[in-house]
Amino acid sequence: MSVILLGGSPSPNASTTRLLLHVGDKLALHGQRLIRIEARELDPQALLAADCGEPGIARMLAQIAAADALVIATPVYKAAYSGLLKAVLDLLPQDGLAGKLVLPLASGGSQSHMLALDYALHPVLASMAPRSILPSIYATADQLGRNADGSLAPAPAIAARVAQGVEQLAFELRALELRTSELRATAHGAEAALAA
Repeated sequence: MSVILLGGSPSPNASTTRLLLHVGDKLALHGQRLIRIEARELDPQALLAADCGEPGIARMLAQIAAADALVIATPVYKAAYSGLLKAVLDLLPQDGLAGKLVLPLASGGSQSHMLALDYALHPVLASMAPRSILPSIYATADQLGRNADGSLAPAPAIAARVAQGVEQLAFELRALELRTSELRATAHGAEAALAA
């Protein structure tokens, strides 16, 4: 199973980026194969021009198409997700998340921006036919401190939400993998029966 960590922050040192990496570290402990995509590292001209033939954009689209799940992280600006993330999502086809699990993450300056996930990002994700959108995780910058080594030190409430979100995503990925294995075994059995 592969999981895309999709970062929509314009800053590599942003709270959102640290939250995304923290969630990725927790998923890695569950044995998930992670692929990190940062929207800010894509060619800006190609991204704004929706040039799907540009090698970096084409690679990103292929990785998303092949993934089983996405963890999508964005800062919240003016009660909406970032323009960088919007530019990436605009490149995906109408069913670009079909069959995929999605865990949305966001950070903002205050709790008043928390509903931006439900009212701005969630409808866009839902329109692309994901298998499931897991409960969002929102944190303020104050809830995302730093340890001495620079790693994320989330407030207890956020740490609990992250643990719950990671456990749920890992559980659903294991269930998806089991269903996929069963379908393959059934198809292989049917092929063997036809060949006999």
